[in-house]
Amino acid sequence: MSEPDDARLRRRSLLGALAGTGTAALAGCPAGGGDATPTSTGDDDPGTDAPPTETPDADRARELAERFAPALTYDAAERWFPTDPRQYTSERDGETVVDGFAAFDGYTATFEESGEPPAPTVFYNVVEYAESPLAVVQFWYYSAFDQFTTNFHWHDWEVLHVFVDTDSGDPQLLVASSHSPRVPNNEFLDPDPDRVPRILSELGSHSSALSLNDRLNSFQRLPLEDLPADITNRAVGVIEALAELPAAYGLPRDEGLRLPYVVPELDGAPIYEHDDLPAVTRESLVPEALTVRSFDDLSEPPSDLPARETGVVFGHDGRSAVDADVTYDLVPTSEVENIAEFTGPQLSFEFAVPEFAENAIASHITTAGTPWDQERYADPAADITEPAHRAALADQYDAIDPPGPINDVIATVSQVTQSPDAPDGEGVTTAETAVEAIALLRSDPVAAPTFRGVSMFRGVESGSHRLTVNAPGLAPHDEPVEVGNGGSGTDATATATATLTDGSASRTTTLAGVDGDIPLVANEAATKLEVDADGAEAELTEVAVDDDFGGRVYWAPLDGPDAVYVHRDGAYTAEVRDVDDAIGAFRVNPSDTAPVRIDRPRTGKASLASFVASITNETADQLAAIGSDGDEEDDDGNASAPTDARPGATGKTNVLGGLLRAMEAVSGAAERAAERADRGDRQGTDRALEALAANLQRAVERFDGLRDTLPERAAASADRRFRQAQRRTNQAIASEKL
Repeated sequence: MSEPDDARLRRRSLLGALAGTGTAALAGCPAGGGDATPTSTGDDDPGTDAPPTETPDADRARELAERFAPALTYDAAERWFPTDPRQYTSERDGETVVDGFAAFDGYTATFEESGEPPAPTVFYNVVEYAESPLAVVQFWYYSAFDQFTTNFHWHDWEVLHVFVDTDSGDPQLLVASSHSPRVPNNEFLDPDPDRVPRILSELGSHSSALSLNDRLNSFQRLPLEDLPADITNRAVGVIEALAELPAAYGLPRDEGLRLPYVVPELDGAPIYEHDDLPAVTRESLVPEALTVRSFDDLSEPPSDLPARETGVVFGHDGRSAVDADVTYDLVPTSEVENIAEFTGPQLSFEFAVPEFAENAIASHITTAGTPWDQERYADPAADITEPAHRAALADQYDAIDPPGPINDVIATVSQVTQSPDAPDGEGVTTAETAVEAIALLRSDPVAAPTFRGVSMFRGVESGSHRLTVNAPGLAPHDEPVEVGNGGSGTDATATATATLTDGSASRTTTLAGVDGDIPLVANEAATKLEVDADGAEAELTEVAVDDDFGGRVYWAPLDGPDAVYVHRDGAYTAEVRDVDDAIGAFRVNPSDTAPVRIDRPRTGKASLASFVASITNETADQLAAIGSDGDEEDDDGNASAPTDARPGATGKTNVLGGLLRAMEAVSGAAERAAERADRGDRQGTDRALEALAANLQRAVERFDGLRDTLPERAAASADRRFRQAQRRTNQAIASEKL
């Protein structure tokens, strides 16, 4: 606790892409090889026992690979194209390995010397399901390095699966790998057999999007005019705003959103300064126009990042080479299966966790090993992330098990801004973000980017998790999430269950945040609200934060100290509940970026009465600053030329003065109720609360009669506070706890 706040906030977290000596990262693959498919809860997985598969003869495999060899389209700023790792192998302890330094530096030196992508190569593997006329052609492509945002590493393998009916010869399903097994892949059911599969590779990360309609080299998540969508993934559902949004990672820079890249660090310095990488310079990485040093260095989300631009297209001799700029070699993976490991030390990047004592997390990125060690290598159906697609194959092919029940964790990410309906500094609202965010289930090894502002984790184990969200220029967010157990209480994490129309699988969706929304605040406007529950009289179970205009901006179970970032232009009520369901309320009006702390919050009548006194005095101060003699709103809707309207003023301000006198009676009754509750005087407290309710009702009636003479925004603000005071008064009267 002695570490300075700034140091804790900016401490580098070793979310290394590689653990220990490291292994190659495989997008869309269960960490450590994984036994459960991404479409299972892990509680009852019917697909754990993989069906038997076999490898066809070399000529048959080659025929299928050449027929479906994809076109690979890369961003104009891409640095790491698909290459052959065999040129970087070495022997270590009797095994063949590919060293990260050797691959990164060697690739960079060759590329810069020749100006051409070194050894363009795509590897293929073909398997046939023994129990059904179904084969899968896998196309694996290796890059020497991966630079994304908070996920970068030595080595990168991506994959496209083409499921083919061996009787008809037609493709049945395309599955293109995404960032992690928790983010749904780009998938397309029943693709056109005459169309070449086309992959749009995301800059730096190489996450694979599909481009299958007539608008080449562009990703359409939804149908566009007479063009079909490029994926057939089902909609996210559950949240009304996502009712028609297909659940799959896409291409943010091709969909109108932005996500800046971060410079990888090794041993506390930028990777291009390392002595073992002499060929690597700053220019070897993603261009500076798309890069930031850290998310929290930005005061607000960036707005000037370049959009995606198509660069080089790779293809193989034949169909996919029609419009290719580079022709790649097509090589069977059997020629590289002798490589035992892809190595390299951990790289580091920031991932802030807004706990009560600011923290960072480490070692939460692990990798999945070489392709040929993975479950999906022999059983490609393990990589199907859309349950409806697996169900469709299961209906047709006995070898494919139907999907089991799955748990999804979903939330949208929004940005908090000042409300246009509130006076300055007295209310906020939320709007869509212009940037994507990075989410991490801290029980899971892979950070997952949002798509179209949606954070989605598929196939999450039932139980307790913590969800952390970071976004460029926005303060971080962290909350506990209970998955698969339904939560408890009216404000508990919401769950909803949907069943696929064919009845073959169920999907339980846990909504994180507040009703599925996680509001984030720009760094320049963020104030940390801390709730220190240690030493509280009662065992506290949950905390919520509501803004007068923006409504609820935070809710979470409470177990010890908690913290959340709020917008300093808001006017908030923090609410806590204890194990007996007693409520406490506290007024929070941040005026700057200094942290606001609520120490040992109480619940019961005293807490609620004190809150009513506080919000009543706050409202009286606001109204007192408003003169009723000719006042008008300025361009921002605020009162101009305020005059003193305290009791004793003359003219029309007498009407306002009567209201203020009534509010003094409200405040006095609330303070007396709180004092008597503190003394343990239940009867005296109840009498004071009855007087409070009566005085408050008279004040509200006076306000309602005066409302039309007040500036619109000020009247709206006062109205919300009066209603809040009435609500908390009623709670105090009903409370069994002093």
